[in-house]
Amino acid sequence: MAEMAAALDYALEFLGVSCVFKATETGAQSYTAVGQSTLRIKAGEFVSVVGPTGCGKSTLLNMAAGLLAPSSGEVRVFGQVLNGINTRAGYMFQSDALMPWRSALDNVMLGLQYRGVPDEVAKTQALDWLQRVGLGEFGDRYPHQLSGGMRKRTALAQVLALDPDIILMDEPFSALDIQTRQLMEDEVLELWAAKKKAVLFITHDLDEAIAMSDRVVVLSAGPATHPLGEFEIDLVRPRHVAEVRTQPRFVELHTQIWGVLRDEVLKGYSQQLRKAA
Repeated sequence: MAEMAAALDYALEFLGVSCVFKATETGAQSYTAVGQSTLRIKAGEFVSVVGPTGCGKSTLLNMAAGLLAPSSGEVRVFGQVLNGINTRAGYMFQSDALMPWRSALDNVMLGLQYRGVPDEVAKTQALDWLQRVGLGEFGDRYPHQLSGGMRKRTALAQVLALDPDIILMDEPFSALDIQTRQLMEDEVLELWAAKKKAVLFITHDLDEAIAMSDRVVVLSAGPATHPLGEFEIDLVRPRHVAEVRTQPRFVELHTQIWGVLRDEVLKGYSQQLRKAA
């Protein structure tokens, strides 16, 4: 019973997972994107993963979503082995996943409709979430009529309207200007604090990872990426990302984590140069 209770403390677990992409062309070699990695995210915990470009961060996220099956090891969701799509997770992609022929309101309603929620109920819930992300007056706008930040807010509402137990985010703000990005980061933290869902957040931005997270995990350069270090972020909440970066403790944490991440970034950069040569 104690072991079962302990397992349920974790919303998401990667237990010795590896992901190998088989060669599809004659003479090509298989590629191990993730190798023998173990990582656990508690219920209600905000965890960011950082690492060099191309190290396998998104592969890890896709395994969490059930879009990729591990070649070995297990992914567990609240103690249960994941087979197929993770129905307890919502996924916010790096690029816009909004349907251009649907309005903002219709895009937010879409996931609810797929789950069989009656249209009127789905509309009410979608309108509520558009209000929460500051787009209550823009429900009739189409994606091409929205700014980049507004499209991200719509995508966020689309995910949160499903009330997932786990939120997966793949560099969702990387294309935004710095001011809009900081506003979106603060909005995500405010919404997360209200319900404390488990979050697995992928980012290249170490500042963003520290400012938002309870814990930051550093991945090694690929191939066969794996966690090299985990850092507890003991900055007081609630946080405003622009303000927290001026705190001495933030600077200390950044120095510690960058000390581990720097060498891996240099390795990844060298690998990219060799591939390009």
